[in-house]
Amino acid sequence: MTDQDRVLQELNVSRETSDKLRCYANLLEKWNPKINLVSRASLSEMWTRHMLDSAQMFALSGGAGHWVDLGSGGGFPGLVVACIASEKSPDARFTLIESDQRKSAFLRTVIRETGVNATVLTERVESAAKQNANTLSARALADLDQLLEYTERHLAESGTALFPKGQTWEKEVETARSRWSFECEAIKSITEYGAVILKIKGALRV
Repeated sequence: MTDQDRVLQELNVSRETSDKLRCYANLLEKWNPKINLVSRASLSEMWTRHMLDSAQMFALSGGAGHWVDLGSGGGFPGLVVACIASEKSPDARFTLIESDQRKSAFLRTVIRETGVNATVLTERVESAAKQNANTLSARALADLDQLLEYTERHLAESGTALFPKGQTWEKEVETARSRWSFECEAIKSITEYGAVILKIKGALRV
């Protein structure tokens, strides 16, 4: 069984959703040599390192509403979650904020080819219009202290932020608490030992 087959089986999604994810993966492989959406080394592990890693965030979001993905780059996690939501939470809508024009063109191509309910803002995160997101995500974008600045701007008061972090996550949380008060649940990643997804609510400056 290939990584692709194993991951799709684990996700337990319909054939239509599987086709969307395969379409996305094929486009990523086609575009990556030109604009470096993911590292060349990680491309061979795309289904486990990127697809499954992103997909695990869907269950943590609570489903419908407005999901905003910051610094989307190659579309992780935003586009993966949008593909899954098209089946499991069809009322959800997605906004991907990405400042790079070429990466934004890739994201729009995937959205057009898969038909997911998403739009792309080619702007810097800190200057984009306030999004009032129900769910906010960012993967490998900035440290937690900086991410909370973005949360303050773009997350609805009752919303949830989901930030995947590596093994130094506890240090980032400790540093961020010098400037912010927030609820934080660290959920173990299913794809990387020692990594977590930080589920954050109620962030306020102190």
